[in-house]
Amino acid sequence: MLTPAAAAPAHAAGYRYWSFWESDGTGKWAYATQGPATARPADGDVIGFRFAVSEDANDAAQPSAAPDFAAICAGTEKAEKKAGTKRVAVVIDFGGPLDAPPGETPPDKLLKAGCPQVREDATSAEALAAVAPPLRYDSAALLCGIAGYPAKGCGDQVAGTSPRPSGPERSTGQPAATVTTRADGESGGPSVGVLAGGVAVLALGGAAVWKARRRG
Repeated sequence: MLTPAAAAPAHAAGYRYWSFWESDGTGKWAYATQGPATARPADGDVIGFRFAVSEDANDAAQPSAAPDFAAICAGTEKAEKKAGTKRVAVVIDFGGPLDAPPGETPPDKLLKAGCPQVREDATSAEALAAVAPPLRYDSAALLCGIAGYPAKGCGDQVAGTSPRPSGPERSTGQPAATVTTRADGESGGPSVGVLAGGVAVLALGGAAVWKARRRG
């Protein structure tokens, strides 16, 4: 059973995007140091994605479920493991109504988890694609949506937000978190990317940095 993590802080202003997190079984989330298209988790690792409003990597909200590989992948140890594959636990936090773009509503189930068995050299982006299609990207290969959410918009700037608790409270209308991505492979920003068609995978970085460069 997924257990909730600590509540995220309030944000004065920022960008609405998907952030990328990793855990190696320590029970804690760590902000990823590279994009999901280049990160290659090991068998038994946990990766997470959260959709929320954040200013940058320093204040990005974590997935609201703990990175518990044993719970997420319970039962998979009984399945026949093919040679040259690995199991990667994937946690996706869609945030809450207050994180949703105008006119959109997050999925009824705010948390989604899966334990795909992927190639031994598969990237985090490939593991995500195995759990939550369809993924949506913009023309710059920025990851804009996971499992079709949100349906439009990509790393949009937001004037401000309110405090958003994690866990069950979000079902009453409280906000949750978000996730974003970009295509240059730099560390320090949320990331996740696979080119449409699923053949090439690009490393993605933070939405705030991406937006700033686009304006520059």
